Amino acid sequence: MAKAEAGINYTDIIKDVQAGKYAPVYLLMGDEDYYIDTVSQYIADQALKPEERDWNYDLLYGAETRANDIINIARQYPMMADRRVVLVREFQTMNDKDALISYVKNPNPTTVLILCHKHGKLDGRRALGSEIKKQGGVVYESKRLYDRELPGFVNSYMQRKKIAIEPAAVQMLCDHVGSDLSRLVGEMDKLLMAKPQGETRVGTKLVEELTGVSKDFNNFELQSALALRDNFKANQIVNYFDNNPRSFVLQVTLASLFNLFSDALLAYFAPSQSDDGIAQYLGKSTWVARQAVIPARRNYSGKKVMDIISEIRQTDAKSKGVGGCKTPPGELLRELVFFILH
Repeated sequence: MAKAEAGINYTDIIKDVQAGKYAPVYLLMGDEDYYIDTVSQYIADQALKPEERDWNYDLLYGAETRANDIINIARQYPMMADRRVVLVREFQTMNDKDALISYVKNPNPTTVLILCHKHGKLDGRRALGSEIKKQGGVVYESKRLYDRELPGFVNSYMQRKKIAIEPAAVQMLCDHVGSDLSRLVGEMDKLLMAKPQGETRVGTKLVEELTGVSKDFNNFELQSALALRDNFKANQIVNYFDNNPRSFVLQVTLASLFNLFSDALLAYFAPSQSDDGIAQYLGKSTWVARQAVIPARRNYSGKKVMDIISEIRQTDAKSKGVGGCKTPPGELLRELVFFILH
């Protein structure tokens, strides 16, 4: 059986499945849909051969299903296969979840039951989760990645596809898409399909062509310009955003700037103030840290950085109409950039 300890990582589940070890019940829950979908589909695909699926695979949806329906199907034995798979999507919408405890206490050893609970965790007061672990099942929480973790996700995904991607292209992609991993994977798949045959590296030019994001005028370049206190370049980018509203979402830009100056503040406390030391402390590559965080750490005082973070928060509030503010997004960004640089 698969491991059932708390804090199990999705890679642990994948490794067990690859080794032919299946848990009787999987509860996959959390805020990040991508891992729930990926892990559940991987288990289902590996547990059954294509020719076994017609008789041994059941896909159910929580809003349309009662606990007794799941139990009755899960109790059935496989036909001409070693196991059957019962996959329940949208488990969070099911009203009588706790009624499954009777099955979990005595699961069918030839059934793999997968419960996909999206948009949050199962209520910790429910006994279902603890009972699943007690009986050798797997409870996995899929958490959203922090923005600083997105480049690592992109690089890992591309490495698995045996494709290299330029650091600047990674940042362009992350800034453009954000933390929606399903969409991020979709954009990466488009890049893989669009790259020239035989090409093993993805650069900024291809990202620019496919996403419409300018390699010269984007949030990453704005970070760099502000970190270097390059007034001309920063205002060039602001003008570009103002004149190309489709390529500019103020909240995304504000989040990008907030991350930059939060990292710059943290950089003051790095045990080693070398470039490598700061990068390691922040969990970034040295290349990325050198583009913005390290120059910002050098060019702004700690007091100014804290004032900037406060001003970013105020700008975010204004953008949402707090205080009756009706200033256009482009003008709000222009005012913020002026404050940062002066």
